[in-house]
Amino acid sequence: MSIALIADSHVGGPGGPAGPLVEQLQALPGQGCRRLVLMGDLFQAWVGFSHFETADVTAVVAALRDLRRQGIEIDYVEGNRDFFLAGSPYADAFDRVGLETAFTVGGVRYLAVHGDGLNDRDWKYRFWRRLSKSAPVRFAVCHTPRRLAHRAVHSTEKRLSQTNFKHRSALPEEAIRRYAERRLAEGHDVLLLGHFHEPRVFAVRGGEVRLLDAWFHSREVEWLREAEASVR
Repeated sequence: MSIALIADSHVGGPGGPAGPLVEQLQALPGQGCRRLVLMGDLFQAWVGFSHFETADVTAVVAALRDLRRQGIEIDYVEGNRDFFLAGSPYADAFDRVGLETAFTVGGVRYLAVHGDGLNDRDWKYRFWRRLSKSAPVRFAVCHTPRRLAHRAVHSTEKRLSQTNFKHRSALPEEAIRRYAERRLAEGHDVLLLGHFHEPRVFAVRGGEVRLLDAWFHSREVEWLREAEASVR
């Protein structure tokens, strides 16, 4: 099995227009991909209502739907810039949408999580994160005119950014280690994280943590292959 991983492409922001990413998605079947795991923040902001749809969203979602028609499984792990995708008009582009996904490659058990909410001591960010994705906010966004809704979403995202530890000068390694050790004890060998935009690998009690590089930095799809059981 070959699993493709894409983290933090931020199309429409630092990731630029969708064209290069769409080309890479279209090439996946010929590269032996059987499953695609999108690690969140595919777009600079993605709201699961059609009146927010941009040309970039249209192009990427069309490519994802085509991959599914070709038999490739697709998981979407929601990031901090993703809002209300489950049950949205875009849900048919994925086999699964959620906060995490687990799978095994070459006997290695992986757990993939975006990573923004793992610091249980960062209560301010966790509060705003929960609020921004709550049912009342979903209702308000759905029934607000596009221009006002866009303004509200970007205002909320800005507030999240101001509270979010990803913007601090140092990687929150202690928080990552605490979270990883707790989750790996549930029956996983490797914790895969996006969000931090910094590729790193380090051992923790019970296994390993792998931080994936942001696609908008590397412009590369990462892979887990049966024979290698490693990200490269």
